[in-house]
Amino acid sequence: MEEIRNYTMNFGPQHPAAHGVLRLVLEMDGETVVRADPHIGLLHRGTEKLAESKPYNQSIGYMDRLDYVSMMCNEHAYVRAIENLLGVEVPERAQWIRTMFDEITRILNHLMWIGSNALDLGAMAVFLYAFREREELMDCYEAVSGARMHATYYRPGGVYRDLPAQMPKYKESRWHKGNDLKRFNQWREGSMLDYLESFCADFPGKVDEYEELLTGNRIWKQRTVDIGVVPPDLARAWGMTGPMLRGSGIAWDLRKKQPYAKYAEVDFDIPVGVNGDCYDRYLVRVEEMRQSNRIIQQCVAWLKANPGPVIVQNYKVAPPKREEMKEDMEALIHHFKLFTEGYCVPAGETYAAVEAPKGEFGCYLISDGANKPFRCKLRAPGFAHLSSMDTVVRGHMLADVVAMIGTYDVVFGEIDR
Repeated sequence: MEEIRNYTMNFGPQHPAAHGVLRLVLEMDGETVVRADPHIGLLHRGTEKLAESKPYNQSIGYMDRLDYVSMMCNEHAYVRAIENLLGVEVPERAQWIRTMFDEITRILNHLMWIGSNALDLGAMAVFLYAFREREELMDCYEAVSGARMHATYYRPGGVYRDLPAQMPKYKESRWHKGNDLKRFNQWREGSMLDYLESFCADFPGKVDEYEELLTGNRIWKQRTVDIGVVPPDLARAWGMTGPMLRGSGIAWDLRKKQPYAKYAEVDFDIPVGVNGDCYDRYLVRVEEMRQSNRIIQQCVAWLKANPGPVIVQNYKVAPPKREEMKEDMEALIHHFKLFTEGYCVPAGETYAAVEAPKGEFGCYLISDGANKPFRCKLRAPGFAHLSSMDTVVRGHMLADVVAMIGTYDVVFGEIDR
């Protein structure tokens, strides 16, 4: 009788469910996974080395391109590390703006996640629904920075500029006419904060729509309940953070445990799972969107009531205003010096971490007193999560590997770096 052997198959990097350029070498016994070996590095751009070759400010844009779904959260960790070394005190209004945009970014990330994960598992409509709200928040990115994705909005000492007093409106076109145009511009009559107020009032109803499509859906539960169970001790051992850790029942969140920006002053809850399966992690992320919405509402209320500076008034770190440059030659010289040479950071080392949508995103910087980092090392949550793939998917079916990749919420910009 002929011996039946296991066979090896490549999953990705071109597979639509590989979420980027993941190459997964799977050893299969029929439809059952015997071993999973993730091969990464296909998107390696040498970000850390590039950051070590440029003045500090010129690397903020690289941070956006790491996890390109959580842009401003990556910037936050990097600028916080620089601020730690410089000993800079960030103005209060800038701290509130950062808190608000971190949560806008969390919703943006989870909307992308819920849409793409649902698509991976066969639900088409959720993807279209989620992108409807995502575009509304991307308009906020564009309004403050001029870019819809790679904002480079956070700066050491604060943020690039204050929130716009007028939200940009849609103009008449073949896509937007008459009553349709009025509906699109309804929220845009006032400032960006007014726009966000309207969005936050509307958003919980939209999350209800996603839940109506998925939470009780029989097929969705068959694909996610008891799939990819990560016990709490395993989650800790693999260095998991974010929804992967909280889905296993561990209430660890840097926003509560090691508060930064204005998280100590806002009211929100940490959702946790019970079983540590794909379904629990789905529920955790859905509830996180609701909690982020709460935080944004509190930030909007504070920012409406409290005007003020949004970046330090220190020409060595932040550029002078245009009016000042027209009148003061010294200010003009500082401007050119800042954008060509940058600034020298006192020698030392620091680690700054934020609770990014996918987990703990950290930046370890060593300065030797020059105008560029001596060493820049980034801690990407997805890298730690992906390393557990083999342990988690053994014994599962091939289709469950797709569910597992989706629930990790991997982005290879930050994993491969």
